[in-house]
Amino acid sequence: MFDSFRSSDIQNSMATYVYETIPQKKGEKIRTYEIQQKMSDDSLTVHPETGEKIRRVISGGSGWVTHGASILSMNTKKR
Repeated sequence: MFDSFRSSDIQNSMATYVYETIPQKKGEKIRTYEIQQKMSDDSLTVHPETGEKIRRVISGGSGWVTHGASILSMNTKKR
């Protein structure tokens, strides 16, 4: 499973961020976009294709949730 994984994969991977338009007029609808960027890149302020003003939306991420004993505690000797 991990045989094909290379450390360069982490350096070259792109994160997907959610951006939304900043309404310029009252009643203008907000549109959302998913844009891939390097994690080291600064947040965008304008949409790269349309030139509209945008801002990054901060949202909850995903992660691993474990229940029960952790893997780290399984191989420990009892004192």
